[in-house]
Amino acid sequence: MSEGLGNAGSPPTSVVVLRHRLGAVPWGDALFQGVVAVSGLAVLALAGLLAFQLADAARPAYAHNGWRFLTETTWNPVALQFGGAPAIYGTLVSSFLALLLALPVSIGTAIFLAELAPAWLRDPLSFLVEMLAAIPSVVYGLWGLFVMVPLVRDPIQAWLGDNLGFIPLFSGPAYGLSMMAGGFILAIMIIPIVTAISRDVILTVPQSQREAMLALGATRWEMVWGAVLPYARPGIVGAVLLGLGRALGETMAVTMVMGNVWNISSSVFAPAHSIASAIASEFTEAVDDVYIATLIELALVLFTITLLVNILARLLLWRIAGSLGRVRE
Repeated sequence: MSEGLGNAGSPPTSVVVLRHRLGAVPWGDALFQGVVAVSGLAVLALAGLLAFQLADAARPAYAHNGWRFLTETTWNPVALQFGGAPAIYGTLVSSFLALLLALPVSIGTAIFLAELAPAWLRDPLSFLVEMLAAIPSVVYGLWGLFVMVPLVRDPIQAWLGDNLGFIPLFSGPAYGLSMMAGGFILAIMIIPIVTAISRDVILTVPQSQREAMLALGATRWEMVWGAVLPYARPGIVGAVLLGLGRALGETMAVTMVMGNVWNISSSVFAPAHSIASAIASEFTEAVDDVYIATLIELALVLFTITLLVNILARLLLWRIAGSLGRVRE
């Protein structure tokens, strides 16, 4: 008893210990904030250094190609004629095609895993989804080249050409190696990423949201549509945009299945090129300084596209979060 109270006229031992701990907290907070701030600034510095190095190394290409590099379609390294428009076009179209194909499958799978799957199936299926995200892209590329491309050529492209060939989007011969094949392989690669993140976001929705909706007489589907998805919308949008970022920068799988032709076509049957596949397939052949600088300029364009996508994603998430906050209030 006397040990707990301490000496007469002095504070108890527990109070001394509490004061000591409280006095140490600001130092710990300051150290933690300093480490976190340095880490954040290091990431920004690394991104800035990367952009500076790319811009500096691409200066010979600026002087030789000018702004027409972004609009020209001719790619002739022998004559030092470089136009990056086909690669930029192929990157954007294949990525958005992949997003269009992957979005309903990913969101549907995430809803099933989080809300509908029985317990004995949920964990094994979630593990398989996450395992798919860890498969190297070259494995996807080999599978796509030997298994998917023949199926894309016949029956998919053959059927679309016979029945919808009057539409420019599905016109022309069925090559197999095409923009469509690139979109398919990218969709398969980003489905696990979007699914896994969306599932985790849906699982964070408070159970009270579900119970309140069910208490009002809603069916299970109405509960998911009216209570779960609106609450999880910012996270799902973030997952989709993260998948888009993966599709924009994918290299090996796209190189194997898109045909690698410097061409802009309105048909998804036509072979195409992307920025990442162009850099990977041609960098070892580049011997001229302008040629190398042009490939680095392509890398800078891809860096800029990715940066703009992330900025737009952040603005969109802020807007969605703000509107959702107003609704909750």
